[in-house]
Amino acid sequence: MTPLVVVSGALANKPNNGGEAWVRLSWAIGLRRLGCRVLFVEQISPDHLTDSSLAYFRGVVERFGLAGAAALVESGTRRTEGLAWGELLDAPKSADLLLNISGHLRHDELFPRFRRTAYIDIDPGFTQFWHADGTLPVRPHDFYYTIGANIGFADCAIPTGGISWRHVRQPVVLDHWPVVSTPAKAPLRFTTVASWRGPFGAVRFGDRTFGLKVHEFRKFIEVPRRGPPGCAFEVALDIHPADAKDFAMLKENGWRVVNPTTVAATPEKFRDYVRASAAEFSVAQGIYVDTNCGWFSDRTTRYLASGRPALVQDTGISRSIDCGEGLVPFRTLDEAVEGARRIARDYDTQSRAARSVVERYFDSDTVLRGLLDNVGLKV
Repeated sequence: MTPLVVVSGALANKPNNGGEAWVRLSWAIGLRRLGCRVLFVEQISPDHLTDSSLAYFRGVVERFGLAGAAALVESGTRRTEGLAWGELLDAPKSADLLLNISGHLRHDELFPRFRRTAYIDIDPGFTQFWHADGTLPVRPHDFYYTIGANIGFADCAIPTGGISWRHVRQPVVLDHWPVVSTPAKAPLRFTTVASWRGPFGAVRFGDRTFGLKVHEFRKFIEVPRRGPPGCAFEVALDIHPADAKDFAMLKENGWRVVNPTTVAATPEKFRDYVRASAAEFSVAQGIYVDTNCGWFSDRTTRYLASGRPALVQDTGISRSIDCGEGLVPFRTLDEAVEGARRIARDYDTQSRAARSVVERYFDSDTVLRGLLDNVGLKV
């Protein structure tokens, strides 16, 4: 019998963020591609449910073929958008698996009804440290997966918290991310989409404090000024007016800063922005770098899939992913500058290799079939 999988994650909770939408959509669309029946369920606080967030949810699920198979349920209530409450309450009875991205579904009437559950950790470090210190304990599930490829290894500073974490890669539905023609070579435009401080604050665990993306970006802010001639560096950046000094420093060092709401608010706009770029340059959250957890960005998988080389800060990714061609990691400012030069010198080779990285490691058919096999479901 065809498996029924319920995917839970944040869409309406993250309105006008096309990149975050792709993170959740890829699981649902990829499972459908394998032949699974899929329901998408999102939980939202009444305080966060606005006309704009509701419209965003409706628009995304409709455009991506999930209308009639999606529900938005208010926390602590039986009020829903999409599937009616009765339909939603019946779903766990027949579902073969709940894929709970970031433990998103916590609804007291729904969650306990699922027969088989899998926690999908997409914030390695934050999840485990918060679990360890009691800030946000991970709710019991049947299976636990993390995109932190090095969690459980001796050189990764993240505690397992007594949880048997299995490793999983982010799925990319390749049909939704075909290679597109190379943009004009002059200038060769490195871009990324980022939040200056991210959604979470710094994490303190024991005697260590793990920083934010801002702390890492400052280390590499000179890259445009020192980089190869004929290259431009741009960031679609969510930055608060209180960070005016950092904004000025970005501009002084040659960064072009654009509004992410303008260029990447919807999944389609985000995809167009990536395709119009030549390559990605990005740093990581300090917690990912300092713990050597092997975190890899969903955003970067989209650049690679489109044939866009990625120059990204190293979080220990080389243990599990072949790097150097198409995917160029760096640890120091000098390595970042040399990486930009390397991509510019042989862009066509780097572009072809970029797509190969995704086909080898992130193809949704391979990733999701492997996970389903792992939990005992056949497609």
